[in-house]
Parts: sequence; structure tokens; C-alpha cells
Amino acid sequence: MPYVDGFVLAVPKQNLDDYKEMARKASEVWMDHGALSYVECIGDDVPHGELTSFPRAVQAKDDEIVVFSWATYKDRAARDEVMKKVMEDPRLKYDPAKMPFDGKRMIFGGFESFIAI
Repeated sequence: MPYVDGFVLAVPKQNLDDYKEMARKASEVWMDHGALSYVECIGDDVPHGELTSFPRAVQAKDDEIVVFSWATYKDRAARDEVMKKVMEDPRLKYDPAKMPFDGKRMIFGGFESFIAI
């Protein structure tokens, strides 16, 4: 079963083009280092729930859009190997002050699949 890394973050609408450019570069880096797939999604039907929701989870502001993304790997060992290479890749070196989103509000986690069709 594939191993999955999931990401949820809020991007200011004015920075969306910059984020998309960064995501395109990231997708190349992840795939170059062995990810099986890489997906980036812009929130389209993401209601603000009373207690929980994607916008609440990342403290999205009125001028921000929620982004949901994931990468898949053969297994956890492959993910750990890919992530080490990704984190060392100079193509993804960014000045934190110039990021198109607030990384402190990004949610990230690794998941073992139990159904993958």
C-alpha cells in the first residue's frame, strides 16, 4: 500500500500565482527524487464549519484560499528517503520571509494507506 504525505495550508489570494509556481517546482523535485505521485488542489467547495473545517484548521483569513496537497510513495521507507533528498534539494531553498504563504499555519502529516484503489 502506498504511503501518503498530506498538506493543508492557506494562501493569500494575491499570492496564488506565486504559490502555483512554487508548487510546480516542488512537484518536479518530489517526482525527481522518487515520489509516485504529487497533487496540488485549490479549495473550491470548502465551507467554514462551526467547530472544524479546512479553513479553521489553517486559520484561513477572508482573503486566503485553502490548498490541499499530497504526495505518494511506495512505502514509509521510500518516503523517508525521498523526503531527505527533497529537503536537501537546492531547487526548494526559499527565504521564509518571501514564502507565498504562512508556513506556521500549514498542516503536514504522513499516513499509511489501508485502501488504495
